[in-house]
Amino acid sequence: MIINKVKEILIAKFGDEVIIAEELNQKQPALIINPELIDEVCLILRDHPETWFDFLSCLTGVDYGVEQKKFGVIYHLSSIIKKHQIVLKTFKENDRDLNQLPVFKSISAVYKAAEWHEREAFDLFGIYFENHPDLRRILLPDDWEGYPLRKDYQTAENYHNIKIDF
Repeated sequence: MIINKVKEILIAKFGDEVIIAEELNQKQPALIINPELIDEVCLILRDHPETWFDFLSCLTGVDYGVEQKKFGVIYHLSSIIKKHQIVLKTFKENDRDLNQLPVFKSISAVYKAAEWHEREAFDLFGIYFENHPDLRRILLPDDWEGYPLRKDYQTAENYHNIKIDF
């Protein structure tokens, strides 16, 4: 099973603190990774000859809710050549203040496709990606207020004096 090989590789490289937890009893087993190491973890997994995760198929933000006060990022990595996949998750606590966005390390230097995925997570969840080359809104106008996929988002009634009707 590839997840066991990944655990072995990561612990050998970074020590026990790299993997915070495991979610093994799911359709897509996942490793919860220390958020301070996520960029290095992705680089190792991309370049290691036994894993060769050469494709970032999905990256998405997660709002765990107002009560939990934490945000996360989920990474779906695939190896086209080796024909295996893995899910990595990471999270950080955050007080939900719009002036103090949750900050995660960008993996856009590892996977070019992450540039667009991270922009989407920024635009919709307000997750800031440190060292992203062009972090700006991708779906909403630049002057849009708030982040629509947050659990506490209040839908605007108007945008530039145009009624928003749902």
